Formats: sequence, structure tokens, C-alpha cells
Amino acid sequence: MKRRDLVKGFTLLPLVGGSTVSLGAPVATSAAERDFFKELGIRVFINAAGTYTFMTASLMPPEVVDAIRVSAKQFAILDDVQDKVGEQIAKICKAEAAMVTAGCWSAIVIGMAGILTGMDDKKVAMLPFLEGTGMKSEVIVQKSHANGYHMALTNTGVKVIIVETTDELRKAVNEKTACLWFLNREAPVGSIKHEEWLTLGKEFGIPTMIDIAADVPPVENLWRFNEMGFDLVCISGGKALLGPQSAGILMGKKNLIAAARLNAPPRSGIARGQKVNKEEIIGMYAALDRYVKLDHAKEWKEWEQKIAVIDDAVKKVKGVKTEVIVPPVANHTPSLKITWEPTVAKLTGEELGKRLRTGSPSIEIVSWEEKESVKVTVFMLKAGEDKIVAQRLKEELEKAGKA
Repeated sequence: MKRRDLVKGFTLLPLVGGSTVSLGAPVATSAAERDFFKELGIRVFINAAGTYTFMTASLMPPEVVDAIRVSAKQFAILDDVQDKVGEQIAKICKAEAAMVTAGCWSAIVIGMAGILTGMDDKKVAMLPFLEGTGMKSEVIVQKSHANGYHMALTNTGVKVIIVETTDELRKAVNEKTACLWFLNREAPVGSIKHEEWLTLGKEFGIPTMIDIAADVPPVENLWRFNEMGFDLVCISGGKALLGPQSAGILMGKKNLIAAARLNAPPRSGIARGQKVNKEEIIGMYAALDRYVKLDHAKEWKEWEQKIAVIDDAVKKVKGVKTEVIVPPVANHTPSLKITWEPTVAKLTGEELGKRLRTGSPSIEIVSWEEKESVKVTVFMLKAGEDKIVAQRLKEELEKAGKA
């Protein structure tokens, strides 16, 4: 599944009360959990679609929620929190330095700002108005990588220069070139691959930045691109890492992270509105720490088991075919593609999605390539939800076959 192609709830944990009581006294009970979604009339659903932003991405595990809750009880200097958390993230991800940002887009903006300004406070105050400042003003991007997320770069005032080949890149480089930006999700279709991109950056003395927003798993990608030699690496925190959706990580060369921090809150500048609070910073660290310690092979097997449950159910419907697909890059997890003959089940993938959405419980899936096809992704499903998804898909496909 592609990371944010579709413009792609959160369970509030109870605050447990209780006190020490004398023998025989009534035991204090936990306060009833307040269901804000029910109170406000907000639809919640089973997420069999994936970590799409508009679906609120992923759910934070107890370790992350606890980290946020505990860190909300004390004051701290924001820079101290970023310093200490950044040190730990850098160690985990094998980078020189790191910081927590307001998502991957924010990491791109702040990282680009750092490249432009360096440690010059006067330049920081000039962004995004680059003309006459002496700052560089162009970023080179491959055409296949320019699919919307590259626009984060322009928040700093730079102009994006589109190229398709190595020869075009060489001709595009000039005294205004500030950065070579790479979108890892599109690496398979771009003509210039990682190694050559990095070689060109080093040849011309131009910093390289890579967006790996949804590119874990595999866990090794957390440090792969730092070790490969990219100067800055940007990643989302609220996808497979299961951190706060509004958090991300910028990591890379120490001097560039220091310059990025100069452009980031709590200081004023173009990224002032991209504030990350101490709770999110700590929560992001807790999520990352948890993620690298997971048994990833076991987790993969659990995903395959959930796929099998759904696969076994829907294949019992006449005319239905299935295929397990694993995207090579971005949201690299097993999904199930389900297709059916239009003469057997008289509905489209979009119609099937609507029926599941409006059913009880509400379920979200994704319409896929063919008109009569959908894709079901399982890595955001809670325990037991695979059986619910399997049953509802089977019911609706059978119903359509009888219509």
C-alpha cells in the first residue's frame, strides 16, 4: 500500500483510580471510562485499510500512551527534551543526530530550512523569502518522485527543479542548488537510484535528503539510509512505528540537525506552527524504543495468519479470487487483494467498501486496481478483528451474488 495516496480511532485509556484502605473497608473502583467518540457522535471503525492519515493512521500501544500520560505531569525545558530524546533516537537509528518533528512533512520543511540557513540566525528570520539573501534557492527532484510530498520543500521558499536522468541532473546543478531530495517510495520507478544519487551529491558537494515516511518495516530501514550516506532522513512517527500521528523524526548529520533545530520551535520562524510538545517527543521515543525491540519475524507470521483467516473465508464465495501482495517499498506488509467476477457478484469495490463502512461494526477497506476488487490490509487490526472482517466480507459478497 502506498503511504499517503488517498489523502490515507484512538482508544482513550481510563485513568485508574484507587487508594489504600483499611481491612474491611469498601475497595475504591476505577472511574468509568469516558467514551468521547460516542459522546460526540463520531464514527469509529475497524481499520482494514492501513495507516492513512485521514483515517488517523495507527493506534498507539499502551507503552506509548503511558509515556505521554506520565510526561504530561511535569514541566521541562523543551530543548532539554529534544536534546536527550534526540541523543537516544540517534543511537537507535545509527545517525549523528536526530530530533522529533510534527510529522514527516515537518521533518522535510525543517530539514530543508536547516540546509538553507546553517547556523545563521539572520537567515532563519528571512525564510521563506530567499531573493537577495545569499541563500541557495533550488532543490533537484526526480520527476517520478514529484508526486505532492515534494511540495513540503517549497514551504521554505525554494524552487523545485525536476529532472529525469543523470545527464539532466548534471545540467541542472548550479550555484543555487541547495539539496538533492529523494522520495524512497518511488525508488523503484526513478531512473536514478540511491547509490548514484548519493554519489552525485558528494561529487557536487550538495546535501542529500530522503523521505522514508512509511518505509518501516523492515526495521533495518531505520538506520539503512543513515549508513548509506544520506545527509538527512525523514520518517513518519504515526504509521508502523505506532507513535503519535502528529510526530515524526528528522535524523542525519550533526551540523544539519543543529541548523534544523535553529529553525524549529520553540524559536520563531517558518516552522513555529509545527510545534511538538514534550509529551509527543517522549511518546515518539517510547514508540521507537518499543518498535526496535519487537520480534518482527513473529509479528510477520501473525499478519500472515490474519490474512489466511480472511482469505479462507472469502474464497468460499463462488467467483471470488484472492492474491497476497506485499509492496516492495512503503507499508511493506502483507495485504490481500480480493477480486470477483461481475457476473457473479454484482457490485464494485467502491460499493463493497460503502457497505462495510455503513455496516455494524463499521469497517474500512480500500478499493483497488480493477473495478471489481478491493485490498484488505491487516497490520492495523486488533486481536480478533480479522475474523470480523472475514465474516463481513463473505456476507456482503454472498449477498451480492444472490442479488
